[in-house]
Amino acid sequence: MLKIIQPKKKDIGDGFIVRRALPDIDKRMVGPFVFWDHMGPVTIGENNRMKVRAHPHIGLATITYLFDGEIMHRDTLGHKQVIRPGEVNWMTAGRGIAHSERSPEKIEAPLLEGIQLWLALPTESEQVEPSFVHFKENELPQIESSNAKLRLIAGSALGEKSPVPVYSDLFYLNGKIGRNQEFNFKIAPDQEGAIYIARGEVEVNGEACPQFSMILYKLGEALSFKSKADTEFMILGGEVFPEGRKMWWNFVASTPELIEEAKTRWQNQEFGQVIDEDETIPLPEK
Repeated sequence: MLKIIQPKKKDIGDGFIVRRALPDIDKRMVGPFVFWDHMGPVTIGENNRMKVRAHPHIGLATITYLFDGEIMHRDTLGHKQVIRPGEVNWMTAGRGIAHSERSPEKIEAPLLEGIQLWLALPTESEQVEPSFVHFKENELPQIESSNAKLRLIAGSALGEKSPVPVYSDLFYLNGKIGRNQEFNFKIAPDQEGAIYIARGEVEVNGEACPQFSMILYKLGEALSFKSKADTEFMILGGEVFPEGRKMWWNFVASTPELIEEAKTRWQNQEFGQVIDEDETIPLPEK
């Protein structure tokens, strides 16, 4: 039976609403992907800015990918980087980093929409030194396959490799396809994957999958669908980790001890200072 996740709306603070597909009660991870938020579309203005104050991460990497708008990233390594549609901000938290995400001081693109996600790092890499990289749209491989135009955001697929530095075998792509087209994306037998419908509608095995659906496929199963409208979609997945992951607030780890240590470090202000940032999100009580 086809498994479809319908995201739940969440307020991530200051009235900013997202649609959260992962983690799901029945599916915690898709390959290394452990967290999936679709933010927007929302109109940003002087009285309605994005304001995600400084907060910490461990044991994961984050990717922000925008369809519309701009976001200013700041972190404890001193990076200050605006991200725009089609570009990639990849932040490796490793043993620990803090960052903030805000609307730029001058709002030139008021409509904001995009995908923010976390990937768990394999156990041998979850304590690496934190890092941050940014890639422009023209630095990411463009691929035409199975009636779709694809952008390879991270990982490897269809004979191409993204310049984004990853820590496990994975694939993450943005695709666009016209109405009434068949799409087929083959994966390795030891990989699992999913397709997320950002815009439009598709059909899988005769079942309608509307906008915002995340369609889960079995291990090694080809990711396929038929588009029912002009559709923009995301492809995600990769190797399955042999062990699960603990998640608490913004922390991901293979052991509860690493999360408890991170809680103490954030309370003791040991993650460092986010550049040009004077507001932080406190450790939740629960």
